[in-house]
Amino acid sequence: MQENRSDKSSHMRIACLDGLRGLAALWVLVGHAHLLTGFRVPILASPDLGVDLFILLSGFLMVFHYQLRRDREPWESPATWASFWLRRFFRIAPLYYVLLFVALALGPVIYEARMVIDAFNGVHPQAASRYLDGSVTNHLAHMSFLYGLHPNFAYRTPLPDWSIGLEMQFYAALPFIMLLVGFFGWARGLAGVVAGGVALAILADRAGVHFPMPAFLPLKLHVFAAGMLMAAALFWEKRKAWLALAAALLLVLIPIGGEMGRLHEGVRLLIVTGFFALVHARHLPGRLAAPLTRLGDLLGNRFFHLLGELSFGAYLIHLLIMQPVIAFLITHGNFSNPVRFALSLLVTIPVVYGLAFLGYRFIEVPGQKLGRMVLKRKPAAA
Repeated sequence: MQENRSDKSSHMRIACLDGLRGLAALWVLVGHAHLLTGFRVPILASPDLGVDLFILLSGFLMVFHYQLRRDREPWESPATWASFWLRRFFRIAPLYYVLLFVALALGPVIYEARMVIDAFNGVHPQAASRYLDGSVTNHLAHMSFLYGLHPNFAYRTPLPDWSIGLEMQFYAALPFIMLLVGFFGWARGLAGVVAGGVALAILADRAGVHFPMPAFLPLKLHVFAAGMLMAAALFWEKRKAWLALAAALLLVLIPIGGEMGRLHEGVRLLIVTGFFALVHARHLPGRLAAPLTRLGDLLGNRFFHLLGELSFGAYLIHLLIMQPVIAFLITHGNFSNPVRFALSLLVTIPVVYGLAFLGYRFIEVPGQKLGRMVLKRKPAAA
């Protein structure tokens, strides 16, 4: 597939991305509240689908930014790789490091709460090592973001940070994926990358390497690739954009990296289709394009922009607050499951987003400014 790039498309802002990030984080929070309280509403009670939306957005955003910067930051240059990695590190690491040490310090408290929850729900209790491993090896694995490569460390803190390690693997691989795509074209290049990822995932499984969560990049590379395709299609003609949608739908049906029942498969298809409709509304008939454009603008308003900015902090923080709250509700009240669920959200959401705002204001923003300062001082990047 060849690109048909225009000046107009190279300067676009896609408003709905802010709202979708925020809603994905909220979906994960609400999904975990379902699982921990024993109250279950189909789809909403599946936080893994919210994570898949995050992954789709990540693949989209990285390629979208690549397309906008490619003239001044060609991927053929190692200096571009260094600039990209530094930007992503300073976006992720500052808040993550702070919350990692908070989570490890609170490990015994969170573990005690989780034991109350698991006993109440009659499920197999979580491994103590996930909450109580204070070893130097575990600390170094997480500080280096290498933990997602090893099944023993991929799910070993009170944070839901397995997906952060997955994200960092994607960032590490992205420059080389884009080089392959540039050399072979989008169709052959991305097909080869995804096929290689699927082969690695199958080989790991047959070798007895099983990850407790899909923290290993080959297990989710096909979902990242679906987002990448839809970003690339922004610069293609209409027919090729629709082919990109068809390919993205096939990619998310690859049966690895998560629950693949009919309901989950159907929701993944709806997520991809809905995302395509929002970002490619111009390719739809006018009666559909107009309301979708208005919806996209709504998802980019000030409220959803803030919700999106707080999504990273809310995602990392929510289980640290939610599990003690739910354990308290279990031990201090005889509530029905729906009432316990509602009360857990009523208490958790304001606290989580309040803390996420503080983290964004005093850690994330200064961290990103520090990253820009480092890049300015880097001669190769200049």
